[in-house]
Amino acid sequence: MTLNINKSLRVATVEIPARETASPFTVQSPRLRAWSSALTARMSGPGGAYSIGNLIGLCQGITAQILVSGGPDQLLWTGAPAAISHYLTGNFAAIAMTSATAIFFASGEVYHRAWNGCLKPRENLNRLGDFLSGVGAVCLGLALFELGHPLLALTSGLLHSVGKFGSACHRPGVQILNLSEHSLEPFRIMVLLSRLPALIVAGTGLCASLFKFEAGQPQHWSTPATLLVCYLLWSWADLLLFRSSQPRAARDHSAG
Repeated sequence: MTLNINKSLRVATVEIPARETASPFTVQSPRLRAWSSALTARMSGPGGAYSIGNLIGLCQGITAQILVSGGPDQLLWTGAPAAISHYLTGNFAAIAMTSATAIFFASGEVYHRAWNGCLKPRENLNRLGDFLSGVGAVCLGLALFELGHPLLALTSGLLHSVGKFGSACHRPGVQILNLSEHSLEPFRIMVLLSRLPALIVAGTGLCASLFKFEAGQPQHWSTPATLLVCYLLWSWADLLLFRSSQPRAARDHSAG
């Protein structure tokens, strides 16, 4: 017995959308791309560098406080609220440091808006960022002095605030004393130099914690390492702000 099939078979073609066949790791939604571009734009420029450093320092400080305050038989998250409260508002130094951090975050946001989408900053916003940063440096100096660090209080606090307040009051391109028009602005140099002692202290503390040559009980390496990273980020932001002090930038502002 034979079976003859004379009718041709027809196979209907089915189109599968590309979004159903492509890997989810290679195709990004428009919302994800928008979030990514917005985050990249926010983290770029001096404002982004300041904010990243502030965020790293704050997270490390809170984490270290939680780890230190927790007992051996106590879960970490049970004592976290009390540890965070003590870290932020436990005493005068903590309140001053929290105030400085909040003001630095505000100045970083102002710097971001001043430099967002342009090679030259919006002068009024840039000055406002300098002024807020100077106020934050005063609070930081009070906290460091209360914690028993007079040298850092004079440099990271006093010298930093003088440089920031001077930058807020000085117009880019205007000659200071007998300095050349093309020389770097001395107030911004003050701010950059104010980072040097803290960088030395953080680097020395990191080496001491790694190689165990510190007298007494050495601190964990993460604390000086975090401070070193933060101060390098802040120093990079200080260098980026030198672009606003160039005579060409001043002429462009006056022309616009």
